Amino acid sequence: MNGMVKVAFGQMKPVLLKPERNYKSAEKLIREASKRGARLIVLPELFDTGYNFDERKEVEEVAGLVPGGATTSFLVRTAREHGIFIVAGTAERDGFGRLYNSAVVVGPHGYVGKYRKIHLFAREKEFFEPGNLGFQVFNLGFARVGVMICFDWFFPESARTLAMKGAEIIAHPANLVMPYAPRAMPIRALENRVYTITADRVGEERGLRFIGRSQINSPSAETLVEGSESGEEVGVADVDLALARDKRLNDYNDIFKDRRPRYYAR
Repeated sequence: MNGMVKVAFGQMKPVLLKPERNYKSAEKLIREASKRGARLIVLPELFDTGYNFDERKEVEEVAGLVPGGATTSFLVRTAREHGIFIVAGTAERDGFGRLYNSAVVVGPHGYVGKYRKIHLFAREKEFFEPGNLGFQVFNLGFARVGVMICFDWFFPESARTLAMKGAEIIAHPANLVMPYAPRAMPIRALENRVYTITADRVGEERGLRFIGRSQINSPSAETLVEGSESGEEVGVADVDLALARDKRLNDYNDIFKDRRPRYYAR
C-alpha cells in the first residue's frame, strides 16, 4: 500500500425526510472530490434522511436495508461512476424492523461493509437501537479505514479500539451540535497516531443548529483542512499513511507497545 493519498470530507446541508434531494447534493460533492483526486470521501451522519425526527414513524419511512436499500444502491452506483470510496451515514432498517443509525462503506467495486452507531446521543435513543456490530476496520486496498459515528467521538475507547485494530484513517460521519468535537478530534488523531476525517453537516432543522467545521486531522494533531460553519463544501487533504503506520514517538517510545493495560482496569 502506498503512503501518500488524497482524502476528503463532504460537508452537507441535508433536507429532512427528502432522500432524493439529498442524493443530488451528495453526488455533487462526491464528483468534486473525485475531480480533485480524492480516493476516499466521508459524508455526514444521516446524510440522506436528515436528523431531527419527531417520531419513530418518520424514521421508518426513510430507513432502508443495508445493503439492498435505495441509499446503498445510490452510493454504490456513484462510487463506481467516480472511482472513489465513500463512507456515509444513513438510517438503516434491518429485516426485523429494527432501526440503526449506521454508516455504509462502498467503493468502485461495490458494497464493502457497514457500521452501526454504538453510542447514541440524546433523542436518538427514542428511534434507534444501539449498534451491535462492534468497531470495525475495512481494508480498502490503499488504506485501512475504521468507522465511528458522531457521538462516538466523546468516548476515547472508540478511536483507540479502531486504532488497535489497525485503522490508519478513522472516518467519522457526524451531525455535531456541541462545540467540542472540533477541538477533541485532533487529540483523538494524536493519541492514536491516525488520520481522522470528520464530515459534519450544516444548517438548522426544527430548531436544532449544526455547527459544520468538518475536519481532516493528522497523527500530529494538525488540522489539515477545516470546513466553514455554514456552507456545503468539499475539503481535500494529502495524507501520508506511513505516519499512521508508525507508532513510534522516538527511539524509546511506541504508543502501543508502551501501553500498560493491567493498570487501566477499574
